[in-house]
Amino acid sequence: MTGAADRDPGLQPERTRLAWRRTTLSCTVAAVLAAKQALHVGGTAVGPVTVALSGLVWLGFLVVAHRRIQSLTRSGRPGVLRPREAVAAVACVAALAVFAVAVLL
Repeated sequence: MTGAADRDPGLQPERTRLAWRRTTLSCTVAAVLAAKQALHVGGTAVGPVTVALSGLVWLGFLVVAHRRIQSLTRSGRPGVLRPREAVAAVACVAALAVFAVAVLL
């Protein structure tokens, strides 16, 4: 059995960094699929607007994730996620979900 002194502190930042990258990849896939669906259906003005808004939301999430990954890289030890960044990430994910519903309707 290992004690607290044997714990490798380098693994937690790496896991957190990888989680942010996986989430960014998931958002990218969701935005691309929404854009594909919106452009495939075509015929209405909702499609191009949804694609543009999805792209903006995706860029916003990309900025939040990049800043978090950079802060983990600089410090080596993860700090607390600031409330403003957390709200921005949640808002981006919620907005992508709303746009996905808009594309399907």
